[in-house]
Amino acid sequence: MVIILLLFIIFFIIVMSLKTLFIPMAIQEKFLSWQSFIYLIFVYTTIFLGFGLIYFILIQQGFPILIEDGTIIETDFFYSLQTSFYFSGLTLFSVGYGDVTPVGIGQILAVIEAMIGYTVQASFVVRTVVDFRRERG
Repeated sequence: MVIILLLFIIFFIIVMSLKTLFIPMAIQEKFLSWQSFIYLIFVYTTIFLGFGLIYFILIQQGFPILIEDGTIIETDFFYSLQTSFYFSGLTLFSVGYGDVTPVGIGQILAVIEAMIGYTVQASFVVRTVVDFRRERG
């Protein structure tokens, strides 16, 4: 029960972080600024850490989520933590190297994370353009 609650909290934080992309920024003076850049880094960091923790928690619970060199990553604490964050980063920012692959429910999570990784950039640019046009009239 605690694990389900923890997974729900992590998912909620990711969703709330993504929600901020669609709310106009009142603190922004320039449309392309350091604040916008730092903001985008925080959004990506939240998603990266959130999905990494989801992979890690599921591995610790014994779910076969990730495979490396043909073997399922087991519950070794530090190795599975490192591999979970590594896989999360590669999935969010690229298509990966292929050394760690998802299986089972890990495939669904990886697809969701990859889709979020590609759409965050686009939504940030679109929001900036829309705010710019709204400001210019």
